[in-house]
Amino acid sequence: MAPVFINLIVFVGLLLVAHRLQERDLSLSTRVFIALIIGTLFGVALQMIYGTGASAITETINWTNIVGNGYVQLLQMIVMPLVLVAILSAVSKLHDASALGKISFLTLGTLLFTTAIAALVGVIMVLSFGLTAEGLAHGAVESARLEALQTNYAPKVADLTVPQLILSFIPKNPFAEMTGANPTSIISVVIFAAFLGAAAIRLVKRDPEKGHRLIAFIDLMQGWITQLVRLIMALTPYGVMALMAKVAATSNSADILNLGKFVIASYVGIAIMFAVHALLLTLTGVNPLTYFRKVLPALSFAFSSRSSAASIPLNVEIQTRRLGVPTTIASFAASFGATIGQNGCAGLYPAMLAMMVAPTMGINPLDPTWIATLVAIVTLSSAGVAGVGGGATMAALIVLPAMGLPVTLVALLISVEPLIDMGRTALNVNGSMTAGTITSQILGQTDRAIMDSETAGELQNA
Repeated sequence: MAPVFINLIVFVGLLLVAHRLQERDLSLSTRVFIALIIGTLFGVALQMIYGTGASAITETINWTNIVGNGYVQLLQMIVMPLVLVAILSAVSKLHDASALGKISFLTLGTLLFTTAIAALVGVIMVLSFGLTAEGLAHGAVESARLEALQTNYAPKVADLTVPQLILSFIPKNPFAEMTGANPTSIISVVIFAAFLGAAAIRLVKRDPEKGHRLIAFIDLMQGWITQLVRLIMALTPYGVMALMAKVAATSNSADILNLGKFVIASYVGIAIMFAVHALLLTLTGVNPLTYFRKVLPALSFAFSSRSSAASIPLNVEIQTRRLGVPTTIASFAASFGATIGQNGCAGLYPAMLAMMVAPTMGINPLDPTWIATLVAIVTLSSAGVAGVGGGATMAALIVLPAMGLPVTLVALLISVEPLIDMGRTALNVNGSMTAGTITSQILGQTDRAIMDSETAGELQNA
């Protein structure tokens, strides 16, 4: 117990260091990055001192999870209220209903287009690195994982059809969807909020007095939720520090080395997709260097938390406060991007797995028709993948059976899943912010003064 107590004293000291950084008036980006490094070093030190899987590490992480997982849960707490109020406020202020259609079309189009590119990149990575499922060890841990996957995930996704998926978007009980009861709950809440906003527009036209009172109330709610978001955003460095300490302390270096080629190929693919995002931003008149400097806090949090859904509040805040994207577009992009068109979890990853398994089933992975079919299925199945840890697993369990492939490989990669999932989630979140920025640019609604400013924006004072 004494080692755990010492570890926790050190951890508390590191939290105090993070607090002192805030007192020095450093930007949130800088503080998050420093906290990420400190947390990683702390986790590495724990593993070097006690060894992988030591009880002292497990007990220490149980306590530090209060900070890390507690922060993630606070963000998850405000996701649904934020999405509901942000979309409601945005739609209620639209005077042209066609604008909503344009925003939705461009946002979804960008998300699905980049997901298709991500699938192609996944195909190229497998071929370039010569990855295959042959020879991977299938031990007791992997067998147990496979059984759990088939029991818990398969019944939910194996028989999913496109009509059923579309119907799942439509909320039959919006209050149940507000609890996150389904993988597509966020999209359901977006649709419910959009209808409420459209009803507010009708009320303004038919009864101006009541309508304007309602709009004023919606503005009040948005201001209230915004302050709640900023209150929790101020805790980001502490949460990131604890989350990274957990990842660094619990990662198994032997497993990482054993599956090192897959890990490297995955991160090369992720890097290529970031470059694709940068290219698309450049083509729409956005300086990618300025963009990435401003979105760093969201990417850092997504990387450490492995949750696209929990990143929504920070995602929206950065788009509006740092990139000059209107709240309407930012809210749609962040919300849709958490469950539709996830470039990393639903694009790159399942495509790589399918390409690795195909040769073991006697399928020629170089067949252009097969590759085109894979890209199409990956893109379509990316709709409705939950934006939480395990979303990539769900995506793989949709794609592999659809291509007539076994899901065994999903279980075989369990040991390196958390490490790769960090990069995939950062890519997911960047994809949604890229979609919002591009949509805003195409529609000419970006506040260029905010976009081109050298300062980080109001977020630094959150």
